[in-house]
Amino acid sequence: MLDIKWVREHAGLVQTVADRKKIRLSVAKLLEWDERRRELLQRIEPLRQARNQRSQAISGLIREGRADEAEAGKAEVRELGLQLSGLETELAEAELACNQLLLLVPNIVSPDTPEGLSDEDNVEVRSTGAQPVFAFAPRDHVALGELHDMIDIPRGVKTGGSRSYYLKGAGVLLHRAVQQLALDLLLHKGFTPLEVPLMVRTEALTSTGFFPLGQDQVYRIDGGETWLAGTSEAALISYYSNEIVDLSAPRLLAAASQCFRSEVGSAGRDVHGLYRVHQFAKVEQVVLCEADPDLAESLLQAITRNAEELLRLLELPYRVMAVCTGDMSQKTYKQYDIETWMPSRQNYGETHSSSNLLDFQARRSNIRYRDAQGRLRFCYTLNNTAVASPRILIPLLETHQQEDGSVRIPPALRPYMNGLELLVPGAEASGASFR
Repeated sequence: MLDIKWVREHAGLVQTVADRKKIRLSVAKLLEWDERRRELLQRIEPLRQARNQRSQAISGLIREGRADEAEAGKAEVRELGLQLSGLETELAEAELACNQLLLLVPNIVSPDTPEGLSDEDNVEVRSTGAQPVFAFAPRDHVALGELHDMIDIPRGVKTGGSRSYYLKGAGVLLHRAVQQLALDLLLHKGFTPLEVPLMVRTEALTSTGFFPLGQDQVYRIDGGETWLAGTSEAALISYYSNEIVDLSAPRLLAAASQCFRSEVGSAGRDVHGLYRVHQFAKVEQVVLCEADPDLAESLLQAITRNAEELLRLLELPYRVMAVCTGDMSQKTYKQYDIETWMPSRQNYGETHSSSNLLDFQARRSNIRYRDAQGRLRFCYTLNNTAVASPRILIPLLETHQQEDGSVRIPPALRPYMNGLELLVPGAEASGASFR
């Protein structure tokens, strides 16, 4: 959320950003309601003071036995009450309209954010690692999963519907291994791990900027005010909502959690395999820091490097993309996506995302800190996906496959795989033999 005073002073810029982010918002209409709200407040406040003064005077008149004057005063108070009642009803309407439109106002974008309409206009910042060249016809992750009996999509669809799956045997081990590797990496970087609620209230999703625009992407529970979270970011930020936080050093938070996403609007897109599913797991980084743009920029680079370090440990080629205006969410000031090479797609696929939100979430969530002068200020927040699985299994299996269908385990993962170096197709009950 942006400060309404700032919006008034930068209305043209706000409308331009809303248009570029494809948000249907009339800033002019917002300012009309804001002007109406302020006008009503200016009319209401003197009437409230007058009513209070008359009410206090009536008590004195009654004590002095001046009954006629007291009755006249009561009539005046009733008349003022009627006027106030009508104006307060209009004020409530204006405040509701103003607040609803204010929730649609987007965050501004950084000066170095590229212009564009979609992810096709994102700009490559750097790439790392060579794309694998196979001397044989490589299998995709679904074929490898079936060969090793570690991925079962038909039974997943039978049980959970479209975009559902089962992982079993080595698939489960890999799924958990990449999460634990990511979590351990963040622990070494000073992050505090949290186990977070998977069900969150409407207020939490609104205050963190996921609502109202993203409601169609989230599963609602029993039509009530609780939702299945699509990321632990909402819970991690909401941990400090309505609090004054000590930010003498940035707060580094991490969570490994199940996530749920309805994928509305993605019909027919990425329907093969594990790329776009309804249920997945993420290890998330969230940072709260002082309202210092230079500090926030350095932290954005740091959390992005954390995700890159994980990909290097997994020995996967990737590229970092500067996200353009048309591909950014409402709440984001600056964003990088990390895309990992996926041999079966013969292209990079998004696996990570890093965002700097400035004080957009903190204003909505009312998270403040005291600066060096003791003044209360809204903090800045940042986030990054350290890893998301099972999507990461796509490049992991496909990149490290060998001609006989075996899959090499990168050394960094082996401690989490009971020391296994290679997955070999076999007939064991587990679905794979290991060595």
